[in-house]
Amino acid sequence: MFFFKKSSKEETPEKKAGLLARMKNALSATKENLVSKIEAVLGGVSAMDENALDDLEGTLLGADLGAVVTDRIMTAVRAQHKKGQLKTPDDAKTEIRNQLTAILSSRAEGASHESDDAPVSESKPQVWMIVGVNGTGKTTTVGKLAARLAGEGRKMLVCAADTFRPAAIEQLAVWTERSGTELIKSKIGADPSSVLHDALSAAAARECDLVLIDTAGRLHTKSNLMQELEKMRRVAGRKIPGSPHETLLVVDATTGQNGLNQAREFMKFTGVTGLIVTKLDGTAKGGVLFGICQELNIPVRYIGIGEAIEDLVDFSPENFIDSLFK
Repeated sequence: MFFFKKSSKEETPEKKAGLLARMKNALSATKENLVSKIEAVLGGVSAMDENALDDLEGTLLGADLGAVVTDRIMTAVRAQHKKGQLKTPDDAKTEIRNQLTAILSSRAEGASHESDDAPVSESKPQVWMIVGVNGTGKTTTVGKLAARLAGEGRKMLVCAADTFRPAAIEQLAVWTERSGTELIKSKIGADPSSVLHDALSAAAARECDLVLIDTAGRLHTKSNLMQELEKMRRVAGRKIPGSPHETLLVVDATTGQNGLNQAREFMKFTGVTGLIVTKLDGTAKGGVLFGICQELNIPVRYIGIGEAIEDLVDFSPENFIDSLFK
């Protein structure tokens, strides 16, 4: 049974302050595209009226939140206004912030509501499939995640199952060598499920804690890709009952609403259990994260806020919102 348990690692005030500073810097473009525009609209009115509400709605629609998230926020804002509980621009901003926090705090059924959980499992090894289209930073994320978890004391094994892209195997070889993590790979064009089978056998024999599987992001057609991923899930389940324990979808924040479309497709075929959102630094389209969480109710596990290994961080809705609004 896979579950999420709160990490025993303490986060000192100094570490939290440092993380928030890095996140504020990374999310500066998203803040400018979202929060600064909200403040610009609200700053021009002394009291909330229908004209102000209409202007606010237009601003949200243009901030890459998407229609579904905008509708949710404006429904809540208008309800508060109708009750007489939303009179000033600051009241409106507070309600928007509350709604955005609630969206990011939502979890898929059965997942924990702790925002800074560390993944653990009663079974060994845990098996995580990392999926997503090429170009999202998927393979780099696998390498960073392996190094990070190995640094926390877990015995890691990485499976290079993207056998269709030579660069993916080369990247993982570099990452695993740096972190001292074991890598199971095969020749280019080999059957990914065969490589996975060998990796899981090795992980069990070596009593590894966790196996990370880098999967292909592109085959000849979308149908071929999804069939291959489903085959890998079956192989994993036969080899280690209950696996994969996690199927994490890597989404590139710079793609905006296209990232939401990708998430929809992978949800149909691969049983996605969580998100890793990359490249949040330097993009104004980080608002797509709200759309994915609202529409698909997928928990965000990690976010990428830079190129360095320490820039793959646990996702905290509170830290994310604080980085935008404070």
